[in-house]
Formats: sequence, C-alpha cells, structure tokens
Amino acid sequence: MQKEKIIVLSAVLADVIGFGIVIPILPYYVTAYGASPSTVTLLFAVFSFCSFFSAPFLGRLSDRIGRRPVMILSITSTALGWLVFAGARTIWMMFLGRIIDGLAAGNFTTAQSTMVDLAKDEKERTKNLGMIGAAFGIGFLLGPVIGGALSRVSPAFPFWMAGALAAVNACAAFLFLPETNRHRETGKPFSFNPLAPLARAAKDKKLRPLYFIWSFFAFAIVTGQSIFGLYMKDTFGFTAFQTGMAFTVIGLMVILNQGFLLHKFWLVKFSESTLEVFMLVLLAVSTLLFASGNLVCFALSLIGLGTGQANLRVVLTSQAAAAADPMQKGETLGILSALMSAYMATAPVLSGFLFEQNRIYPYVLSALLLLFGIYYSIRFRHNTAAIPEKA
Repeated sequence: MQKEKIIVLSAVLADVIGFGIVIPILPYYVTAYGASPSTVTLLFAVFSFCSFFSAPFLGRLSDRIGRRPVMILSITSTALGWLVFAGARTIWMMFLGRIIDGLAAGNFTTAQSTMVDLAKDEKERTKNLGMIGAAFGIGFLLGPVIGGALSRVSPAFPFWMAGALAAVNACAAFLFLPETNRHRETGKPFSFNPLAPLARAAKDKKLRPLYFIWSFFAFAIVTGQSIFGLYMKDTFGFTAFQTGMAFTVIGLMVILNQGFLLHKFWLVKFSESTLEVFMLVLLAVSTLLFASGNLVCFALSLIGLGTGQANLRVVLTSQAAAAADPMQKGETLGILSALMSAYMATAPVLSGFLFEQNRIYPYVLSALLLLFGIYYSIRFRHNTAAIPEKA
C-alpha cells in the first residue's frame, strides 16, 4: 500500500475513534448538567447544521489551495471543539464546542478527495473509497469501547482524550501528509460565500440525478437509524446491550464489505450502475424485513442493511467523484456530505413523530424513499453509466 494511503487512513481512523469515544456517552454527560433531552438532540443537530454549510465550502477550498491545508485545518478544528466541550461548565459552552467542530467539518470529505486523487483508474478509486469506509467502521467499533473505559476515570475524561487524539492527529498530518491535488483551480476568483457551492449543485444537470439518489438513500437510512433503539426496545424488549450488539453486527458487515467484498466480489461480478440498483433494492427489502416484527427477519435484515449501506455509500461517492470536473472533486464530495448532514439534522424529528403514531411508520417511509431511489437509479442509468473510465 502507498505511504500516502496509509497516512490518510490512519488520520481517518484516529478521527473516527475520537468521535466514537464521546458520542455514546455525550447524552449522559450533558444531562448531568441539567440539560433536557431536546437540548441533547440540539447538540447533535447544531453540528450537522454547521457542517451542512462548511463541508461544500471546504471541499471547494481544497480544490483551490490543496487537500493538505484543509485537512490540517479540519482536524485542528475538531481538536479545539472537543477541548472546549471538555472544559465547558455551562450548556452554551458545550454548544460552542460543537459549533467550532462543525464549522470546519471537512476531515472525512477531504480524506475521500485525497484518496480519489491517488487513484489511477475507476476500480482503484472505488477500492480507495471502500478502504476509507472500512477505516471509519473500525474506528466506530473501537471508539465506544474505549470511551466506556475512559468514562470510569471521570465523566469529562473521554472528551479531553478525544481532543488530545485529534491534536496529535493534526500534528501527524502537518508532518507527514503530502499534497495530492494536482489539478488545483487557480484561474477563477474564489468566493467565500458558503452557499455558492450549494447553488452550483442545484444547477448541475449532470450530477443532479446522483444527488437525488444520494438524498433518497441518506434520508431513508437516517430515518430508520434515529429510532433504531426505540423500535427494538418496544418490539422485542431488547436491552441497551442487545441493541449495541445489533449495531455491532451492522458495523461488522460494513467493514467486511468495504474492506474486502466490494473489490474482491461485488465490483468483479457487477458494474457500478448495476450494483447501485441492486443495493437500493436490498436496502428496501431489508428495511421491510426489519419492520416485520419477526426475530428471524430482523436478524436477516441486519445483514442486508449493513451490506447495502456499505456498498451504496462507496458506489455513489465514487460515481460522483468520477462525474465531477477534475478541479471540483472536493466540492462535489462536500455536497454529498452536506446533504447527509442536512438529513441528520431533520430526519430524526420526522422519524420521532411518525414513531409516536405507529412504530413501523418510519420504516415504511424509509422503504418508500428507497423505492424512489430505485426509480431514479434506473431512470437516469444512462447518466451514471456514461461516467468516464479514468478518475
């Protein structure tokens, strides 16, 4: 493996481990300060809201000045955000910490852009993005375990550790991360308007179908995941430990597919456009199986949900990167990240309301959204199939 890839993957792994350390225990920490459940959800939402605007802007900035400085800036922002949060003694300081992190939330998107830069052809591009996803999955599995152990030292200690880990990561990126963007866009004036990339995306007829498919996929996944624990508690009487084990199964399927099966099996047997449709169908079927209330169907659905998410994320990201202008790949991947952030901030509200009416309604909505994604994928297949072979 190239030295550059190892450095990028290490940076992603460290970043996600830090994120995983604190996210599971954040609600318990915040409520100890007297915060209401709605305040806890707002702390999650404010990060997503800020990253909705920052991700495309930072992607555009990395197209202009390079991936390396933007990656260092983003990781440094993460370190500062968690350190402010760890030292907070009031709720507003906690919000400030999450805002600081969200305003420069380009770590993952810039890492993806870097791996796309390093790819020599279509298959290597998709494989590289799969490796990023696998590193993300490993970090997300390890983080909560480490966070649980650190919380025994003190409630704030995991947050200090997450900040320290990000600070070390930023130093490592500064010392070892090379510049990979050889197609920097320096001829046009640079706009500091964070809405400009979003406006360009809305007018982009070439990429619009992919943005639609990504939106249906992202909204469906977030809608189902946001009430995942509540559904299993009410339907099967699962404990927090059992729910965590179900999440672990999905995480293991993500790692298995993105780290091995994607480039060893799926991309050998199927083209990207065919795999896209197949994974959308698999997700729709798995969502309905999950909502059936049957334990056997539930177990099968976990395999399908992990497999579908893992492969579809990579395939759609790879196709978007391939279809983008060579000088605007960072901005394009930033748009995908911004859309995901928008749905992470809004879908849980709708999902919670639907769950109160009937616990299967959120999953019915998810399945319908995925059906729309299947329609768009087939309807505009000629758009995605015409993506050039070279990255």
